[in-house]
Amino acid sequence: METLWAPWRIEYIKSEKESGCVFCHALTIHDELTLYKGDTTLVVMNKYPYINGHLLVAPIRHLSRLDELSRNEMRDIMVTVEKAIHIEKEIMKPDGFNVGLNLGKVAGAGIEEHLHFHIVPRWFGDTNALTVFADIRVIPEHLKATFDSLKPFFSQLGQTI
Repeated sequence: METLWAPWRIEYIKSEKESGCVFCHALTIHDELTLYKGDTTLVVMNKYPYINGHLLVAPIRHLSRLDELSRNEMRDIMVTVEKAIHIEKEIMKPDGFNVGLNLGKVAGAGIEEHLHFHIVPRWFGDTNALTVFADIRVIPEHLKATFDSLKPFFSQLGQTI
């Protein structure tokens, strides 16, 4: 049997879990995974990524539906998604991206009360049967290292935390 070590997970396992919305929480304190905070949108790294560089783009306002966004918020969230993709293309050099949102629990939304887009960079060869057969995902770089490589470029977008 192979052993896959993930020693950074023990901090989460032993920690007291936060209550409330993770996006609203990221707005009220200095969160170590918040890359960008603008007037109407924010970008945070996913604590449980599918792959390195898995980002979440959310409106500042606590909304669960697209039709609740103002036209300005709708524009800004899409511009922020585009800018995040551009930064990841430059820094991480992926071969492509999965970009989308899950609306409602039945659609796979883990945090259905606060609308958010997923940006998942993809590389040729980054998928294998390990996730399907063993329910294990291999993330080759620690979240903090990925954050440190992306943060300077998100800081150039303007207002940040």
